[in-house]
Amino acid sequence: QVQLVESGGGLVQAGGSLRLSCAASGRTFSTYAMAWFRQAPEKEREFLAAISRSGGSTYYADSVKGRFTISRDNAKNTVYLQMASLKPEDTAVYYCAAGNYYVIDKAPNVRYWGQGTQVTVSS
Repeated sequence: QVQLVESGGGLVQAGGSLRLSCAASGRTFSTYAMAWFRQAPEKEREFLAAISRSGGSTYYADSVKGRFTISRDNAKNTVYLQMASLKPEDTAVYYCAAGNYYVIDKAPNVRYWGQGTQVTVSS
């Protein structure tokens, strides 16, 4: 069992930056690939980025490639999402997720979810 707790959300102006963190409980953090998703009101949950168990491999959705960076620190049981050049359309609840690296980009394949953290980008 893995419990995930996101933090770092908030209100930021367009063009600004924000770093989200996701702390995992348990000793099995490094056995899971990790990912970030977001969900805006009345929209489906959207995959953003994934990182392998070791942190050596990553992949991104086209919508955030070049602006968002995913990273992890296995010693701290934490995964991060560094967000830059934020736009109002980035406003959403952001979720971290744990699962299998090759299929984690599909929400039904996620093994564990965090509770989410709100990010609001003002214009």
